[in-house]
Amino acid sequence: MPCISLIKAVTLFLFSAAIFESSLASVLAVDYGSDWIKASLMKPGVPFDVLLNKDSKRKIQSSVAWKKDERLFGSDAANIASRFPQDSFSSLKYLQGAPFNSDIATYFTSISTAQISETDRKTVALKQSDGTEWSTEELVAMQLAYIKKLAEDLAGETVKEVILTVPPYFSQFERDSIADAIEIAGLKVLSLVNDGTAVAVNYAMTRTFSTTPEHHVIYDAGASSTRATVVSFAAAEDPKMKTSYTQINVMGVGHDRNTGGTELDLRLRDILIDSFVSKHRRDIRKDSRAMAKLWKEAGRVKAILSANSDAMSTVESVAFDIDFKAKVTRSEFEDACKDLHSRFARPIYDALANAGLSLANISSVILTGGNSRTPMVQAAVKAAVGEDRIALNVNADEAAVLGAALYGASLSRQFKTKDIRVTDVLIHDIQASYLASNAGARTIHTTVLPVGSKHGARKTLTFKRKEDFSVVLNYPNEVMSGFPREILEAKIVGIPEAIGNLTERGAIDPVIKATVVLSESGFVSVGDAVAYGEIKDDSITGKLKGLFGGGGDQIPLEADVDEGALKDEKTEKDKTTKAKKPLGKDQSTVPLEIEIVYNSQGPLNLVAKRAARERLKALDNMEMSRQLREEAHNTLEGYLYKLRDLLNDGPETPFMKCSQPSERQKLSKKLSDTIAWLHDEGDTADVMELWEKRTVLEAFERPIVHRYKEIESFPQALNNSQKWNWSTRVFLTEARENITADAIVGVPSKWTSQELDALEKALKEHESWLHDGVERQKKIKMNENPAIETKEMQQRAKTLELHLQRLVKRKLPKVKKPTAKPDDADGSSSTEPTQAPGDRQPGHDEL
Repeated sequence: MPCISLIKAVTLFLFSAAIFESSLASVLAVDYGSDWIKASLMKPGVPFDVLLNKDSKRKIQSSVAWKKDERLFGSDAANIASRFPQDSFSSLKYLQGAPFNSDIATYFTSISTAQISETDRKTVALKQSDGTEWSTEELVAMQLAYIKKLAEDLAGETVKEVILTVPPYFSQFERDSIADAIEIAGLKVLSLVNDGTAVAVNYAMTRTFSTTPEHHVIYDAGASSTRATVVSFAAAEDPKMKTSYTQINVMGVGHDRNTGGTELDLRLRDILIDSFVSKHRRDIRKDSRAMAKLWKEAGRVKAILSANSDAMSTVESVAFDIDFKAKVTRSEFEDACKDLHSRFARPIYDALANAGLSLANISSVILTGGNSRTPMVQAAVKAAVGEDRIALNVNADEAAVLGAALYGASLSRQFKTKDIRVTDVLIHDIQASYLASNAGARTIHTTVLPVGSKHGARKTLTFKRKEDFSVVLNYPNEVMSGFPREILEAKIVGIPEAIGNLTERGAIDPVIKATVVLSESGFVSVGDAVAYGEIKDDSITGKLKGLFGGGGDQIPLEADVDEGALKDEKTEKDKTTKAKKPLGKDQSTVPLEIEIVYNSQGPLNLVAKRAARERLKALDNMEMSRQLREEAHNTLEGYLYKLRDLLNDGPETPFMKCSQPSERQKLSKKLSDTIAWLHDEGDTADVMELWEKRTVLEAFERPIVHRYKEIESFPQALNNSQKWNWSTRVFLTEARENITADAIVGVPSKWTSQELDALEKALKEHESWLHDGVERQKKIKMNENPAIETKEMQQRAKTLELHLQRLVKRKLPKVKKPTAKPDDADGSSSTEPTQAPGDRQPGHDEL
């Protein structure tokens, strides 16, 4: 019901704006989860809803797999995990931006049968059974490219821009990883939006609020983690535009990265393993196929236990040719997860504490995420906040992606939506570290973006330096075990020259100012740096400026930072970037260059992303070639069966009647040879060979089919030709009568006698040709080529028709009005009245 009301609301609010370029008219929104992917396409003329996959499902499993040489996605990929455990890859969200030696990479090996390896960037790659390695970014890019293809099939055009949801706790490394995957997939990052914020946009779309803020908790229990986001909703007025809008402010976030639906599946799988070992006294933990089968079964049993007190688990030939069967109760399952009960509610308390609020300030706790349906999770939340605050008024599966789509539409400038403005916050402290300027320098640490800093914030650091130096942005606290703390190093260069220039201009005590930027998508970088010095002006104008506050310390830095440009700058081949020049031509500032260096773990550079994209393109082309070959093989095989049936049918079939014995004999011989070839060499033949074999057979069959089609089409073609002969004859008769009548009354006629004679000549030629052809056709047998082709009959009839229509559609000539005689005082004419052109016989105009 919430989804239906949302669609109704969007119908009222969503209007397509002017489309400058068709390629920019579509916006793809993706909610990328560790278990499921949901997507939505915003395009004028396309209903606003969740994107369906090829099986018309509203959500797609986050899996990619290989079945020998065939690549599969979604449920097709997940279903073959038990058969190809080392070639099926799921839960890749855990590995985004994760170092190989991190705890989360180790945890991944406990829930997946895939083999992992270390990349040259010290991140995680996954290895197929044949030894082929794929980076996490490449595998995620494959899934996003699959979603992109579904969206383009629906939109009927190329889709380039995407907005993607991420957990609010994602660090710079994880955001870089998903942004790199998006670019490798051939998409452009419109924005990244925190998933709790996206749900808040979805919630606000169908509701109105007062100017007094109301506070809600968005509780998102997902597969990989549990998050809580405290959000305020209020109505506000824009004084410039004089319009009202809804303001959404994220006030605090709490999370537990290790508690989610996947952990429940892991506990349940352990119950099944223990049951098998206790019954059969054989350990199956090292059997990858058995573990894949039990992982799938654990997910199925968990869904049953959400609505029942017990469930029967059955797995055929789980291992050692043993069929597994066991009964699992909900109480047994909950007892195995009892240490998680308090952790389910912990994010709510943390979010409230970060927001500076208490439960008394909260209107409701909105449940979302697939794991929120689990009874033990609901029980933990109810115990923490009270049952009266629990709200189930959004679609737990689709609220995030629909909210992201609406948010993305408001950013694209292609749509007009309900005016909702969002302010999100940072949940990790970010500090700047740099060496002090004195001798024997110590490292100074300054928190530039504390927890709670708003996305889009800019902070300026001021330094008294005369030489080039570096500023390192890092996390003062570990964002997750095994993750690096250093984000980037910004080398500010060109300082001595800039200080010299300012000194020559008369600047007093020049300083260096560097601006740290937090983008709307949560990326942090050093946006620009300048050398600044106040220049003393002794002129009258300068003194007046100083008297009224002119000069000062205000630096005209850029108002906005292009996040996409920042991302591009971070991925240059040499991992360097140049600072943008400040706006204006202030003599007191000199722009400096910034070289960005990643000493620990940075995003993929431009060369690596291009190589990854080319690698995926090569894979797509190979699969397309294989698909074309399979289609050609199947088409040829079906065609052979069709010909065999035609040759074996009775003598009364059209094919037998329209073919000659010699033709059937040649076709049968070629058919037998082709069937034998297909059996022996068809599996290794390429597309061109398969097409060539069919072309040769079609050359034998084509004359026979042509005769049959000619026999079918001849009556209609003959009738059409005779119809135009008759119509032309009728027209000529009436037209000649009209010419005679016009001559009597002295008015010009629509046609001349020469034109009618030419039409009559064309008619007689057509009648003669048609008569001769029909007489010859009467003597032709069914298995002989036709004496007169229906195509030629149609062309000749069309020529006659066009000749006739040119004369029929001609307009009546205008008749000049007689002028009055000079001696007529009243201007009246003595000419006798004549018949008006419109009163004449219209001839064949109604044809």
